[in-house]
Amino acid sequence: MFPDATSQDVHVSLDGVVVMFHDPDLSRTTDSTGLIRERNWYGNDGMEHCRTTKEPKQAIPTFVQTVELLMRPENRHVKFNVDVKIQNDPDRLFKLMHEIISAQDDWQTTLAPRILLGLWHSRFITPAKTHLPYLTLSHIGVSLEIAREFFWDSCQVFSMLFHVLANAEGERFRRDATKAGKHIMVWTVNDPLQMMEAARWNVAVILTDKPRVWLDLRTQLAGKSQKPAVQAAYSRTFLWTSPFYYRPTHLLISYMSRKRIEKEAGPFQKVELSLITPPHGPELVAASVVSAQA
Repeated sequence: MFPDATSQDVHVSLDGVVVMFHDPDLSRTTDSTGLIRERNWYGNDGMEHCRTTKEPKQAIPTFVQTVELLMRPENRHVKFNVDVKIQNDPDRLFKLMHEIISAQDDWQTTLAPRILLGLWHSRFITPAKTHLPYLTLSHIGVSLEIAREFFWDSCQVFSMLFHVLANAEGERFRRDATKAGKHIMVWTVNDPLQMMEAARWNVAVILTDKPRVWLDLRTQLAGKSQKPAVQAAYSRTFLWTSPFYYRPTHLLISYMSRKRIEKEAGPFQKVELSLITPPHGPELVAASVVSAQA
């Protein structure tokens, strides 16, 4: 059972199986090799037989298995953040995801409102709104400039690197997002000092590899009488002690990230939302928007 939410990355195998895996290549963390998109899932040499090198050895989970887990009665409260890696073919991936999601009982009310589709590149927006128009979209990134220029109109959620939100430009972005009715997620927040700072910002979601630490801290903050004392115990001076919290470093990170993403997925381009026509019907789209906002 998950606490509140889970976040996982997706790729598609050569034979059309959506798998939950961070890297596009198997070599770093499994006993196998090769790009996921060039490997079959089924067969004697299929990825279904791969195991992690780290103990305890585990198989690679699939999107089908993850959705089935989310649909168990004890997990019906859990949100699912899907991190769409730029190596994917968006049309192929999103068609497969729709087939899996729509195969579930009462999926429009019990599953779709809980899935957040995270996009790094703007070329994924049109396929997402075409094949998965009922899902809430988020932009995942490290650049406030890219978020504003290419994703502001199409995404309801912005999942940003903690550091880029921690200075004056980040504060302006957070304020503008709140004014526009958008939500902020921050990643990857493993330091309790950063967790407390993100809590001060009233962000919607804190993504962490240490959920127990965050859940314990959140419990402490839940008591209104204790909240000021708990916050006072966590200093904010760390925000001025590292170059990673300063604007010049953010601009460099943004530049390097954009070069890497565009090398893999092509140049960022603005999307004209009015030209997108979802194939699943306006009634479905309207119903999902209401569910996502409820």
